[in-house]
Amino acid sequence: MGMADGDDEHTTGPAPADDKVVRGIRFVTADPQVIFDLLADPSKHALIDGSGTVRSPSVDSPERLTLGAKFGMSMKQGVPYTTKNEVVEFEEPTLIAWRHIGKHVWRYRLRPVAGGTEVTEECDWGASWASMGLKLSGAPKRNRKAIDATLDRLAAHFADAS
Repeated sequence: MGMADGDDEHTTGPAPADDKVVRGIRFVTADPQVIFDLLADPSKHALIDGSGTVRSPSVDSPERLTLGAKFGMSMKQGVPYTTKNEVVEFEEPTLIAWRHIGKHVWRYRLRPVAGGTEVTEECDWGASWASMGLKLSGAPKRNRKAIDATLDRLAAHFADAS
């Protein structure tokens, strides 16, 4: 079921109790482990990034993420920059999340369903030290669009693989 504002049926927005979480959900025609393997490989993040900002992992990034792993990413939003991330949630093959210096968390939840996986992507900015600045800058709205695009790319990636 979509949001009350009429968004498409594949996406849900933040519930009143978690107004600092931007969320999207898609059905993906792949098993959770296969999707998790892609998410746990920083070199694959640019394949599915819907924001257009993710470029490549830094050379010192691990090949596979684990709980507590730190990885850098080359990014570009107008100008090139890098982020340092730490994996803060990790339950293979159903949950992986990382945060960077801003303290907001990018999270993926994978739930097996008939014929594939329900993938939920979240940007949780509740713990961010800059939450007011994020809200004023329109970041949640941009994150919502990026999440929708990322989930579309993820679904297409595995649709093409089948």
